[in-house]
Formats: sequence, C-alpha cells, structure tokens
Amino acid sequence: MTGDHRLHLRVNGESHEVTADIRSTLLDLLRERLHLTGTKKGCDHGLCGACTVSVNGERVVSCLTLAASIDGSDVLTIEGISEGGALNPLQQAFVDCDGFQCGYCTPGQISSAHAMLAEYRRGDLSMTTFDGSRADVLTGCTRLTHAEIRERMAGNICRCGAYANIVEAIDIAAECATEDHTA
Repeated sequence: MTGDHRLHLRVNGESHEVTADIRSTLLDLLRERLHLTGTKKGCDHGLCGACTVSVNGERVVSCLTLAASIDGSDVLTIEGISEGGALNPLQQAFVDCDGFQCGYCTPGQISSAHAMLAEYRRGDLSMTTFDGSRADVLTGCTRLTHAEIRERMAGNICRCGAYANIVEAIDIAAECATEDHTA
C-alpha cells in the first residue's frame, strides 16, 4: 500500500489530475508538481502568509493545507488573478502604490487581499466592524477603513515593512469592490 492519493483539482481555471503523497501540502503540490512558483514558501508554519491562496473562494495558507483535503476544489493562485494577461486592478494598485519592496511576500499579500475583498463584498464581518471606528454603521458608507484593511490582512507579514503602501493599494482596489457590496 502506498501513501499516494489521486487528486482532481481546478487550479486557476484549469483542471488537473495528479497523484500525490497524502502528506503533501498544497504549497508543495503547486510549486513542485504543477510548477506554479508564484506562491512562496516563507515560514512553512502558517505564520507569515507568503503562501496564501484561495480554495473555493476562501483564503488558506497552503503550507498547512494538505493537498488530499481539497480534492475536487477550485484553487486560485497569484498566477490566476490576472485578467486575460492584463493585471487585475488589485495587482495594478500594488504596482502604482509601490506596495512591495523585496517582493517575496507580494504574491501572498495580493492573493490574500483578493480573497479579502471578496469576503468584504459578501458582507463578512471583522473585529473593526464592532469597534465603533467604522462610519458606515451610521452613514451607510461601506468603504473599508485603513484600520479594517490592516485587521483583515493581519495574517500576512511583510518583513520589509511596506505595510503603508500595501494598505493604500488595497484601499484603492477596494473602491471598485464597494460598488458591488450590499449592506
């Protein structure tokens, strides 16, 4: 008996059938088997967020996600966020705001922010929703505050300290996202 498991995944819109050891992480599967190296291995302990991808629309740290546990799922990596070869507005905002320095964490930051904006659009709450700092509770404005962006992105670390630019990039990209949000 082997420890191999046949997986069926849809990665960035493309179907894949792969055989992987049942102990393989999604991160290793993406990088080593599917050659999608945009997703980075940072701490390999789920603490830095460099390996963040979306599985069925939810953010996950791929270094802690067993590939076998997501059989049949849709996975979105940094390589799949662009739109027809053009940068996604979030990716463009990172460029425009210089939301990176060394760039190592950038794929995870963008992947996390992409999923976070979808979470926000569907009305998922955060801790800052309840702390009284959001004017939208009284005014009906649904724009993300910088405090809320920082709280929602807390699982992604930038060792270079580009946080102000990352928050600004997400804020710019969120302007588009708030148009679709229903309170």
